[in-house]
Amino acid sequence: MRRFSLLITALFISLLAAAHAYHASIMELHYNASKQQLEVSLKVFTDDFEKALSTGQPISISLDQSPKPQVTALVTALLRRSVVFGTKPGEALPIQFIGIQKETDAHWLYFAVKLAKPVNGIYLRHSLLEDTFPDQMNIVNVEANGKKQSALFKDGDESQKLAW
Repeated sequence: MRRFSLLITALFISLLAAAHAYHASIMELHYNASKQQLEVSLKVFTDDFEKALSTGQPISISLDQSPKPQVTALVTALLRRSVVFGTKPGEALPIQFIGIQKETDAHWLYFAVKLAKPVNGIYLRHSLLEDTFPDQMNIVNVEANGKKQSALFKDGDESQKLAW
């Protein structure tokens, strides 16, 4: 009976590990030339994002159960630290957080970045969740001026210029 319990426990642990064996986010970035802004949708795994938001907090943060003003403040602060847009190197344009939408095991975060003038590219530093998960990969799909492109941001390659 003891061997059976150990086998079941080992099987359960391996299933949990296999269910979420990688750490990634997907950003859909749309350049809206008429509004002079970047419109951003960012998909994150709920458990990973909640772990990052909970760092330094007295109790664990739940995107669905923690007070909405607290979640909004923590999400906005984390985005401002780890997803930085600029029209020149070193610039940090303000992020306007719009909201969150839940999926089965993930959440979509929506925000916008106003631009002072039309642009043909942006600088992006994208290190979301890398402090929490060193193997984190952040995929960015860009749509601008009728062109589509993708970029991969990971540890050691967090900053890139995206041109269109």
